[in-house]
Parts: sequence; C-alpha cells; structure tokens
Amino acid sequence: MDASRGIGTFTAWDYVVFAAMLLISAAIGVYYAFAGGRQQTSKDFLMGGRRMSALPVALSLTASFMSAVTVLGSPAEVYRFGMIYSLFGITYFFVVAISAEVFLPVFYRLGITSTYEYLELRFNRYVRLCGTIFYILQTLLYTGAVIYAPALALNQVTGFDLWGAVVSTGVVCTFYCTLGGLKAVIWTDVFQVGIMLAGFVSVIVKAVMVQGGIGTVLNDAYNGGRLNFWNFNPNPLQRHTFWTIVIGGTFTWTSIFAINQSQVQRYISCKSRFQGKLSLYINLVGLWVILVCTLFCGLVLYSRYHDCDPWTAEKISAPDQLMPYLVLDILQDYPGLPGLFVACAYSGTLSTVSSSINALAAVTVEDLVKPYFKSLSERSLSWISQGMSVLFGVLCIGMAALASLMGALLQAVLSIFGMIGGPLLGLFSLGILVPFCNSAGALTGVLTGFAISFWVGIGAQLYPPLPERSMPLSLETYGCNSTHNGTDWMPPTDMPFSTSAFPGQSDGRTPLMDNWYSLSYLYLSTLGTLITVFVGMLISLPTGGRKQNLDRRLLLTKEDFLSNFDVFKKKKRVLSYKSHPMDDGGTDNPAFNHVELNVTDQSGKRAGTRL
Repeated sequence: MDASRGIGTFTAWDYVVFAAMLLISAAIGVYYAFAGGRQQTSKDFLMGGRRMSALPVALSLTASFMSAVTVLGSPAEVYRFGMIYSLFGITYFFVVAISAEVFLPVFYRLGITSTYEYLELRFNRYVRLCGTIFYILQTLLYTGAVIYAPALALNQVTGFDLWGAVVSTGVVCTFYCTLGGLKAVIWTDVFQVGIMLAGFVSVIVKAVMVQGGIGTVLNDAYNGGRLNFWNFNPNPLQRHTFWTIVIGGTFTWTSIFAINQSQVQRYISCKSRFQGKLSLYINLVGLWVILVCTLFCGLVLYSRYHDCDPWTAEKISAPDQLMPYLVLDILQDYPGLPGLFVACAYSGTLSTVSSSINALAAVTVEDLVKPYFKSLSERSLSWISQGMSVLFGVLCIGMAALASLMGALLQAVLSIFGMIGGPLLGLFSLGILVPFCNSAGALTGVLTGFAISFWVGIGAQLYPPLPERSMPLSLETYGCNSTHNGTDWMPPTDMPFSTSAFPGQSDGRTPLMDNWYSLSYLYLSTLGTLITVFVGMLISLPTGGRKQNLDRRLLLTKEDFLSNFDVFKKKKRVLSYKSHPMDDGGTDNPAFNHVELNVTDQSGKRAGTRL
C-alpha cells in the first residue's frame, strides 16, 4: 500500500446514489400498497396471499441473511482470521437441507402464519406464549444491532451522519413494510440483493486491478497465512475450527432458517410446498455466491493492507470499519461508487430490518391479538397489522442505541441468536421429532436451555476469551510512514480487541472464565438446543408423555420425505382418457370428492348428483 496516499471522502454523487436506493425501496412499498386490490386481509398483508413463487422468495431469503453484518463483518473476519471462514459453505448446505426436509413439511401442512401457532397445536398456549415473547426479545435486540453497527462504522470512516442514517433506515423500512406488507418486503429484497452484489463486485474488481491481478492477491494471502482452510482441533474453546463451524454453525443458522419467523414466513408464503422447498435450495446457491464475495473481499483487504494495517496503525478504531476504509481508499476517483458500497451495506440493513418488522407484526397479531380478540374482522386485523409495523419500526430504531454496548459486530449478533435461538430450536425439535414429549417437558426444557445459554452468553460478554482462544493472525505496520508506539509489528496477543464493552482482566481470571465462558460463540446455540431436548425428554417420560393421543400432522413422518418423489409418480398416472376404477380415498379438495358425486340409485345404476 502507498502509505502517503490518503483516503477519499464522500461526495454529492455518493449521497445521490444512496438516496436513490432508499427512494426506489420506498416506491416498491407504495406500488404494492395499491396494486392487486390493496392489502384487504391480514393474510394478504402478512403472507402475500400465499401466492408467491420460488425465485423472488429465494432472493428475499438471501437478502435477509445478508445483512450489513455480512457486508462489513465477514470480510474483516477473513482479514483477521483467514479462509477458515469458507467452511461455512458446508454449514449452509446442512442448514438448508434440514430446514427444507424436517421443518418446512410440517409448517406448510398446517397452513400456519406464525411459527409459534405450532407450539400451541403441539403443546399448549403457555409454551406458545413463552416462544413468542423470547422471539420478540431476540428480534428487537438483533435488529438494533443491525441498524446501529453499520451506521457507526460508516460514520467513523466516511463522515456519514450517524443518527441520520439510523433514523432514515428505520423510517424507510417502516414505510414500505406498513404500506406494502410481505409482497413489498420480498420485492424490495430482490432489488436490494442486486445492489449488494453490485457493491461487492465493484470493490473486488477494482481492488484486484489496483493490486496487480488475482495472483498477487492470492500470493499475499499465502505469505500472510490467510489460506488456512482446515483446522481439525476438537477443542470447543477455540473460536473457529472445522468442528465449531460445521457443527456449531449448523445449529446456529438452523435456528434462523428453520424456525425464525422472518425466514419461515417467506417460504410458507409460496403457492405450493414444492415451491417452498425450491426457494430454500435456490437460496442455498445465493448463500454460496455471497460467501465467495465476502471471502474475496477479505483477501483483497489483506493484500491491500498486509504491510500497513489501518486498525493497528489507529487509522480506524474497529475491524468493522475496514471495508468502508478500503472503499474510500481505492474508489475515491470514481464519484458514486463509494455511495454504491454504502447503498450495498444499507441494503443489507433494510432487507433484514424489514423482514424483522413484518415478522414481528405477524407474530404479534397471530399470537397476542387474534387468540384474545376473536370477533375482529379480517379488515380490522389488516389495519392492526399495519399499526404493529409502525410500532415495531419505532421500537427497532430505539433499540439501535443498545447495540453500541455489544462489542464486536459479527460475534455479538450471533451470540444473541445463540442464546435465544438455540433453546427455541430445541423446543421445535422436541415437538416435531419426539412424539412422547409433552407440554411439561417442553416448557421445563426450554426454560432450562434459556437459563444456561444466558449464563454462558452473558459471561462471555463480561469476561471475553483470551486472544489465544480466537487465534487472530499477525497484522503488520512496517509499510506505514508513521510508526505506532515505536514498533512496526504488533503480535496477536497484544492486539486491541473490541469483543466486549466490559473488558476482562487477563490476571485474576478464574477457571470458570477460561473454560465455561470461553466456549466458542458458535456452540452457544448447540448448547441451548441439546440441553432443551435432553431436559424435555427427561421430564416428559415420567409425566405421562407416552400416553398422549397426538395428531400425526404435527410430527415429521416418512411420507413427508417420500412426497419429494410425487412429482415422478404423477407422470405415470395419466395414461389415457378412459374411465377406470378409483378407490374411495377422496381427492385433494374435499368439495369435489368423487365419493359424494357418484351416487348409486335403487336400480343399481350410477347417476351424478343433481346440482
């Protein structure tokens, strides 16, 4: 890197590009507010009338996953810890397969709007209420982090107004969610995923050109030890190894894709179960594309700053600011392109926040309003849904301030999902996969899971693991013109960390801090899930779990898997247009059942029912 060259600043064209992204997102909301007969019912508003097709839903799922946390946090993760992050590609496959083959069939069959409706059908109202309250808490905290963290990073590097960005993001999301409902959320996500990919590609292409080609980038990464794809250390205290990413990551992301309302609400809004599954598998390709983009961004970051780390040299104050710093460094001669990257980061924020607002409105209406106010008309429920969108939009902006206390961006956000998402995944797993689990076991299990997850998660925030647990790679500053504290290199153990708002002292640490609280953040969800399932099964057996008379529709059956092959069977049924004997098993639609239409009169002849 040429140390004498300063980074650029935001220009008027950059603000124009950013404002255009916000305006187009808002315009999509206005369009769907008035297109197709408006949002007449709560089902139209919250579920898109269950008429969505696979492709837009798949892109929406990808956009929701790819928040500003991904845009800013993941490249910094590769820059500091290397290519072991690529193992998440294996994790995503398992997550999508489990979501599509275990959870989707049950949710789609029941025709539910809120995933927590399932908990009342399977257990009782108290279990449903417990799941709903914890989901609302989890989503508000997560959304606060997603709004505030990128705004702070971009503000400190580009001078982009901090609270102006926070408020404008929240207001635009609330606007199009309230007007257009789920259809607006999905189609703005489709637009925003295009903006995000354009932002990533522009940075990667320009950085590779500046560095002299892809060979130079890979050579720098190799010399800096960044091409570390494998680490099979089974120690659960190490932050990222093959096992923590593949096992812990699968539990963490399954709690997001399989049972999180904002994701489930999308794929069960599809017009058929096949379209729902297809949307998940297309989304898998999208996740891999995003992962490749973030990996390359991390490598070009390292190639650019391998001899003058901006973080160690105190040019930036946190790793999350590396990507905005790179953009203003290499794209300063191209007016509008830094704005495109900021639009890319905020598109991630908009897509995630809008999903959260719409999901929170759905959960509140279905779980907290409809069961207690049964006389409300569909039109009234639609208005209440829109009112809830406004309320949660305001709450999300308010929660953004709390995110500043959470420490390192990516790890803190995933810790929230681990602490709450893990026990919730265990609760749904008990319902779908354990026939003898009853409501007493489920409630005891999930509360125990929450207690232990919060104990470990909060302990890890108060007393962060020592640097040798996370194994950051070396960052050097010998290429910078100015020296930092009289040294050219800072070893990993001395690097400034921002994993907590309450930094722990390295001396006076107890074994509890160095072991229990140092568990890899990816295992938080695994711990919560396994404890919930184990305690739930243990309590259910002696409390009459085997004596339940369960509706089989609430459980995963082998027919759910075999139904994947129905598409091949249908081709064999249509042989000719000749009458043939039929079993009296009914058809898909009970209103057109041949058993009712084919009536035999007293003479023994068949006659159609007169209409």
